[in-house]
Amino acid sequence: MTTATISYGVVEHTPVHFDDLDAMGILHNSRYAVLVERAVTKWWTERGVSFTGGRPTTPDAFNVVREYAITFHQPVTGVGDIAIHFWLDKLGNTSAAYGFRVTSLDGAVVYAEGRRVNVRLDAATMRPAPWTDHAREIATPLVRA
Repeated sequence: MTTATISYGVVEHTPVHFDDLDAMGILHNSRYAVLVERAVTKWWTERGVSFTGGRPTTPDAFNVVREYAITFHQPVTGVGDIAIHFWLDKLGNTSAAYGFRVTSLDGAVVYAEGRRVNVRLDAATMRPAPWTDHAREIATPLVRA
């Protein structure tokens, strides 16, 4: 199987495990959000934006999901690797609007697609806070032109 060619965003491969499946042997609907979260987190972690010892490595790691929407097209049946294609539709002052697609490794089958919006928070006040210039620079490859 070949890897999909994309013109925007990034693709992360992630495994579907047996315990991700429901009684019918298909990926449980609640697990899609987890798999998208893992893909996005992996990408940012590889660029130094993560948590270590329970503390954020940068202020930008302290963010929460404000909104999540997904449309299911076709079930993922069984275990094995799938692809998560994600990008930023908009990087606002305090928010980041991601688009995503859950696909086969070659991108030929789209299992689901959706969007999620993250909001960066100030750790002391728990109020929205602006993304740093450093995060904006890191996010450049994600932005869909």
